[in-house]
Amino acid sequence: MTDLVISNATLVDGSGGPQRMSDIAINNGKITEVGPAGSISTTSSRRTIDANGLLVTPGFVDVHTHYDAQVSWDPLLTPSSWHGVTTAVMGNCGVGFAPAHPQRHQWLIELMEGVEDIPGAAMTDGIDWQWETFPEYLDAVDQRQYAIDIGTQIAHGPLRAYVMGQRGADNEPATAQDCVGMAMLVEEALRAGALGFSTSRTPLHKSKSGELVPGTMVDATELFAIAEAMAKVGHGNFQFSPEHIRVPHEEWVWMKELAQRYGRPVSVNLSQTDQSPELWRSVLELLTEAHSEGIKIYSQVAGRSIGIMYCLQGSVHPLLFHPAYAEVQHLPIGERLTALREPHRRHRLINDIPDDGGIFQKIVFDKLDGMWIVNGPNIDYEPHREDSIAGLASRSGIPPMQLILDHLCSDDGNAMIYAPFFNYSYGDLSMAYEAHLHPHTRMGLSDAGAHCGAICDGGMPTFMLTHWTRDRTRGPRIPLEFIVHRQTRQTAEFYGLHDRGLISAGMRADINIIDYENLGFDMPRMVFDLPAHGRRLVQRARGYRATFVNGIQTIDNDEFTGELPGRLIRGPQR
Repeated sequence: MTDLVISNATLVDGSGGPQRMSDIAINNGKITEVGPAGSISTTSSRRTIDANGLLVTPGFVDVHTHYDAQVSWDPLLTPSSWHGVTTAVMGNCGVGFAPAHPQRHQWLIELMEGVEDIPGAAMTDGIDWQWETFPEYLDAVDQRQYAIDIGTQIAHGPLRAYVMGQRGADNEPATAQDCVGMAMLVEEALRAGALGFSTSRTPLHKSKSGELVPGTMVDATELFAIAEAMAKVGHGNFQFSPEHIRVPHEEWVWMKELAQRYGRPVSVNLSQTDQSPELWRSVLELLTEAHSEGIKIYSQVAGRSIGIMYCLQGSVHPLLFHPAYAEVQHLPIGERLTALREPHRRHRLINDIPDDGGIFQKIVFDKLDGMWIVNGPNIDYEPHREDSIAGLASRSGIPPMQLILDHLCSDDGNAMIYAPFFNYSYGDLSMAYEAHLHPHTRMGLSDAGAHCGAICDGGMPTFMLTHWTRDRTRGPRIPLEFIVHRQTRQTAEFYGLHDRGLISAGMRADINIIDYENLGFDMPRMVFDLPAHGRRLVQRARGYRATFVNGIQTIDNDEFTGELPGRLIRGPQR
């Protein structure tokens, strides 16, 4: 008796091979058979799904998330589980919550709040702190059930503070004894089930109080000691966020030596900045050079521009910097909207230039050609400059601040304006297109679970299908088979998860059934569903007919079934 047969599916199996019409049999959480449509009998199956006209893929594997706190309170792990993700990896960018001395709890919360914009009150209220060591953290996660599988990495910030105390938190140099202590704990974490180690080298990553993330300024000796521990265990990725502005040749020297000497893959975040818009090309050339020498260095790249969703209840928006708004920003949203419509205040917001030494001019008026009004759920992440607020104001004769004010006050204060700040220096997504086609980059940087008040990129797995394979008009599209492979088998294998990401006999039955032609999004919204009434931007998907995790259905027509088959992943999977 077979548990389930999915018949007549348009199968894109995750291998990168061409789509085909297929039947798929599932039993006890495993795929037992894949054959041509009509070849698998349904008479002995407990359940049959006719997937005629529907796309079937492996479940998506998102390797760059920040659910390190959310695992304490949210069994659904949204937004990822709304978007076809069946496996997520957290613990990125050098921030996390283990190991943790009890007196360091608030410091770790403020570190995460500053770097990843997750409300501190939500973490204070929601984290149960059933651990001190990293293995104990894994045990705490392992006690819970989730809608998806979750794996994690040990992060440099908590590790350094645990071993070195305040010296580690302050980015002071590590002694030889400190390096030995950190290496021992990394080895312990990997043997307990960590999938890798993460650190941050970028000055963009700061705690709530403005301190750089521990590890930002450390020298290579400390990193080599950690990599040596990874080599000793024999698994784990070395993930980090680099300096975004400076040409990374200094970092490249130690990255290359680390990967070569210790044999562990290095994964470095790669984005295009306006300050150095061509730097990404140099990085891709360095990747090619390294792989020609057999050195495993990869870059994680996002699927689109990374940008802020401005809204009145978000962390930042253009009105925030105007004195006339500052007078009312403390009011509840309903009262605030009334105050913003008051004629005198409205006139000031639209016409008065603050006497602030040019700050408002620099951060608002000088950026008007990089802001776009969001008019529907399927946000245009590749908009034309002439459709920006600057372009609309020029064509309509309406002052740009009036456009901004009227839009942000619409939809009961829920309306949004999009402003990309990475990967859009060319005014299109050509950088992302080229980066994704490079053989030594990997899909990443959705940051699901993070940037709750400003960025809404957790739905990137859905966007990869809708934009790149179906809807793009401003350049070439990317084959569906490649995009599915990109965020299933390729990301799974990148973290040693060889049991998933492919629809083939013997593999885990992590599967999406998708109404591809109608796949899309709901409007992004600010909701207050975190602990302590914490806020977060969310955007749900539409078009997931079914998602299965380990053979158990978790999504039925975009809604949760209530099943929680997801578990902690401990180490590589075969």
